[in-house]
Amino acid sequence: MAKFIVTVGSTRRPKLNAVWEALTILGPVLEPNQQFEVIGEEAPSGVSHTPLSRSEIMTGAKNRADALAVRSHRENKPWKFFVGLEGGLDVVSRDGCRLAFLENWAYVRDSSGRGAYGQSGSVLLPDALTKQVVDDGIELGLAIDEFAGGHGIRDAQGAWGVLTKNLITRQDAFRVAIINAFAPFFNRALYVQAQSASQER
Repeated sequence: MAKFIVTVGSTRRPKLNAVWEALTILGPVLEPNQQFEVIGEEAPSGVSHTPLSRSEIMTGAKNRADALAVRSHRENKPWKFFVGLEGGLDVVSRDGCRLAFLENWAYVRDSSGRGAYGQSGSVLLPDALTKQVVDDGIELGLAIDEFAGGHGIRDAQGAWGVLTKNLITRQDAFRVAIINAFAPFFNRALYVQAQSASQER
């Protein structure tokens, strides 16, 4: 049976597990009758340790995937899909209040250069945690450890798990983002049809 390789721009276990879980669901419709393999490779995000806008989070995810694609071409790797994952805060002003939402984004591209974004949804940060990260410049992974009285939370349930009492973990959020990013690939006919209809108007 043929195998396609999905390379992820990180070696962190929650991210790799999220890709595995997503591919278990979408793999059969993405590449029928093929097995998949997930490889973790460190790739630079090119953004701050805790991005503070949706645009910056999306940029970080895309930069990781693009870096993998460049490496694959340069080293002649048999990688078929490149996945960049990035989490951060979307800080907005609403009704005179500052709100910070934790978001996870995925960017997926294939060896032909086609790419797509996917997002996890978002969860509101408490004001005290927002102040530590946004005002004091503390990395979210460190701030959530202190906030929750734990250690290494980023590589376990993540801030998502702390904020939702583990109803949604970091891995869960990334899994949703990955499935959403792969939608234009496994549901390509619909996206091509919609694009053609838009161009005809």
